[in-house]
Amino acid sequence: QVQLVESGGGLVQPGGSLRLSCAASGFTFSSAAMSWYRQAPGKERELVAQMGVGGNTRSYTDSVKGRFTISRDNIENTVYLQMNSLKPEDTAVYYCNARKFEFLRPIDYWGQGTQVTVSS
Repeated sequence: QVQLVESGGGLVQPGGSLRLSCAASGFTFSSAAMSWYRQAPGKERELVAQMGVGGNTRSYTDSVKGRFTISRDNIENTVYLQMNSLKPEDTAVYYCNARKFEFLRPIDYWGQGTQVTVSS
């Protein structure tokens, strides 16, 4: 059974930092591309950061470049999102995503989400 369990969300003041974690199980973690998405109230879910299978490729949405860092630990089967210099517009539910391919067909797994609120 595939599971992605996020943790680390919470309330933080503007300028603060949070580190999100996503613990994966039930599939071959090292063979999956891992991403973080977020969804703010009334908005569509957006891709925040993604990391390739080998960990050598990373990409970020423009609004978080220079502030957020995605990383993965293929021993602990965990992906992280370090978020620094947080802004109120970063407030959203953050979701962990794992994508693997079977016969060239993408299969996506999602976590339940963790709330991040940036407010003074």
